[in-house]
Amino acid sequence: MMPVEPQFGLSAVVDPELGGPPTAPVPMAPAPVGKPRKWIGKVGPVVVLVVCLAFFVLPLMAMARFAFQQIPVITLRWSDVFSRWTFKYVKQGLEDQTLRDGLWLSLKLVLATVAFTMALLLPTTLWVHLRLPKLRSFVEFLTVLPYVIPPIALVAGIVVVKDHARWFLNSNYSLVPFYAVLALPFTFRSLDAGIRALDVKTLVDASRSLGAGWGTTLFRALIPNLRSSIVSSSFLTATVVLGEFTIARVLLKRTLPTELATFQQSNGFAGTGMGFLILVATTLLLLILTLVTRKRGAAQSVSVF
Repeated sequence: MMPVEPQFGLSAVVDPELGGPPTAPVPMAPAPVGKPRKWIGKVGPVVVLVVCLAFFVLPLMAMARFAFQQIPVITLRWSDVFSRWTFKYVKQGLEDQTLRDGLWLSLKLVLATVAFTMALLLPTTLWVHLRLPKLRSFVEFLTVLPYVIPPIALVAGIVVVKDHARWFLNSNYSLVPFYAVLALPFTFRSLDAGIRALDVKTLVDASRSLGAGWGTTLFRALIPNLRSSIVSSSFLTATVVLGEFTIARVLLKRTLPTELATFQQSNGFAGTGMGFLILVATTLLLLILTLVTRKRGAAQSVSVF
């Protein structure tokens, strides 16, 4: 038996005594032509993450050094990086009664805005998905407008109607609808993503076929399966409320951002330290939100009742 030259990637064997045709061909693997360079695909995302982390962390480090370390930058040496750190100025901010009142008002606005947003937006989003799916793109476009239009334009509109709606604008809770509008691009997308991940029509049909009304269907069939999206929307709304300054300043509301701006004018070290604590607290809230929603999204199963 002697081998025959392979043709078209096949190897055959022929018997020289019989001179007959070769036996069944045996497939051969093609010769390697070289491995692609995969290190770029691995290093590229790491570089992007490192740059984003530095962009976020370096300003926080500068704020922390200014608020907690009482050493001028021009005299700062590597040997002094961990020396002369103090919390006395931040303690002054924590003990300031005006900041406490502003924080308390902002927390009440957070609860009111979350309740108002969920009561208004959750049924609307569900109705669009169930009854008006063709209008979803148009509704999504409308929810982007508060993100595209700067808040100062909204403030200009508020100033125009301020003299005619003082009965409403005099209340601290008049900020709630404005904050709901500012948070609309984030809250709608969070709820929309959660609803699209479910077979909402099947859940509603199953619930209605068992005799449940719309209220029972909403609270026992839909909301339990949208818990992660609702939590995400609530946290995002809270971050918007805790950081909004322009509208509250125009309407003369003493929220945490406005009180912090006033306090920082008289005590820069303490004001910067309080701003640092607020940024860290907001980041921790978003981190907790990410972990909670990821765990719930992995373990949550769709149920009707």
